[in-house]
Amino acid sequence: MFDEWLDKYEYLIELGKNLGDYPEDRKTEDRLIKGCQSRVWLDYRMEDGKVVFNADSDAIITKGIISLLIKIYSGRRPEEIVSSDFSVVDRIGLKENLSPTRANGLISMIAKIKEVAAENL
Repeated sequence: MFDEWLDKYEYLIELGKNLGDYPEDRKTEDRLIKGCQSRVWLDYRMEDGKVVFNADSDAIITKGIISLLIKIYSGRRPEEIVSSDFSVVDRIGLKENLSPTRANGLISMIAKIKEVAAENL
């Protein structure tokens, strides 16, 4: 969709700004994704056999990253998520263009999304 990394970065910021509301009472330790430098909360519910994610972060870029992952994987069946190779991250060059700490956070977010899916198979 974008050729320049700066455009992709701006898109992530926009995604973060447009991420839906996340209730303050859901910002609990058990919903925090471990391994992220920023605080990232991930919550989910099952609807008709599909995992529906909701998330928030205290950092706008991180919020954009989790928003992107939610756009891709929310509303899918657990087996689809578990079997996904998450290659979209490589195809768009996201990991290579993040700082090492944000790249580690991205890996942690992906791991948590897969873990949630695996628990709901």
